[in-house]
This record gives sequence, C-alpha cells and structure tokens, in this order.
Amino acid sequence: MRIAVYLMTGLFLFVSPAGAFEQMSSEKADCRSCHTLTKAEAKKIFTGFQGELLSVQQAKMPGFWEIGMKVNNQNVPIYLDYSKSYMVSGNIIRLKDRKNLTEESYRKLNPVDLSRFPIDDALLLGNPEAEKKIVVFTDPHCPYCVKLHDVMKEAVAKRSDLLFQIKLMPIKTSSKKIAETIACTKSMEQLEAAFAKQEIPEASCENNSIEQNLAVAKSLGIRSTPTLILPNGQIASGYKPLDALLKAIDQAAESD
Repeated sequence: MRIAVYLMTGLFLFVSPAGAFEQMSSEKADCRSCHTLTKAEAKKIFTGFQGELLSVQQAKMPGFWEIGMKVNNQNVPIYLDYSKSYMVSGNIIRLKDRKNLTEESYRKLNPVDLSRFPIDDALLLGNPEAEKKIVVFTDPHCPYCVKLHDVMKEAVAKRSDLLFQIKLMPIKTSSKKIAETIACTKSMEQLEAAFAKQEIPEASCENNSIEQNLAVAKSLGIRSTPTLILPNGQIASGYKPLDALLKAIDQAAESD
C-alpha cells in the first residue's frame, strides 16, 4: 500500500498571546457539535470529482471531516474543512505519537479479504473450528511478540471460539534463519523455544514461506511485529493486554 504524501506550508494564524493560550489550553472545547455534513451534502460538494463517495465522518484532525472515496477501484480517505471550502488529500500525521492517521483510515476503508489470505503455512493456536479467526504476524526475536503470544495463550485457554493463525515475519536479521527452521517444521514448540531465547537448529528443508510472508506483509503496509488481522479484515498493530485483545476481536467480529 502506498499513500501519496503532500507537504503543506504557508498557513499561519496570528493571534494575541492570551488568545493563543486559550486555544492551546482549552482541550475541552469541541467544535464538532456545531458543524454537520450529511452524505447527500457531501455528494453535492464533490460533484464533478472522479470517484464514488462512500462515507462521511468527523476526522481525528480537528476542524475537518474525513470523506471516504472510491477512486479507480481503491478506497481512499480525503479531508474537507468545516467551512466546506478546502479539500486536503495526503498524509495526516498526529505529532504527539507520530501516528499516520491517513494510513489508519486507508486500512479501515480497505479491509483484508481473509477468504483470499494465504494461511497454509500458519502455526495454529486455539480451536481449529473456532468461529473467530485472527492472523498474527510475529518475529521470533521480537519482545512484544513474546508478550502478545503469552496473552494469546491466555485467550484460547479462556475461550474456545478463538483461533490465532501465526505467520512468521522475521524483521530482525538475527531471526530469519530461526524463522526458516520453524517454517520447515511448523513447530509451535520451536517458536516458543525461540521466544525463550533457546538455541534453534538451522533449517532442514527448502522453504519459501518466509519470503512470501514478507511480501504479503509489505503489500498490506505491515512493517512491524506483532501485527494482527482481525476477523473483519482490519489490521491492528502492536501488543495488547488480554482484555483489550478480546475486546478488539469481539468488536471486529460484530462488524464483519
């Protein structure tokens, strides 16, 4: 997945020091309730633009709506300001955590088609007949992957409706040969031994599943581990404690 990056410069607001302080400190002030935009109105605004309007919602960036558009068989987010006069297309980065909000929205608009997702090479944790299936990209030398794996084991011990399909994605150079060995044997025991920093033998077979996993992850914009693909095809990155993990899975299953 690639999202074009546009740099915007030259917009400055000149206010008095007191006014600036009020704007910066008044986090509770919320203009969203004062502004409305219906889907019908948005369609009228974007008449003449290429693409089909899919959705309208408040953007996480203050002062803007997020508009979902289907353009050339791809769903993309664009932004419309509250004056309904300016459109922004490109990456919106939240500075406090460097999070790419546009990429997050792009993923929500383009869920992974799990029926076409390759899982033959996956290690299985949980009930093979489970209703809720979650794909997990993991790296044998990733500390947060170890933590998430322990949580996943708690989850399947608690509930029989879950199956984690674990795909090896060695980001670290040190973990590639280990991942190749585990891919050859399809051994959960070896994966857990690698998580425990135990020595793993070299691969005893030729296997291209690791390269395929890396290619699939790249095509989906997945660049870190652990990363989950939830039952509704949405991508969720990073470690989650048990309650947060189960909540994310259940919410995803409800919206599937």
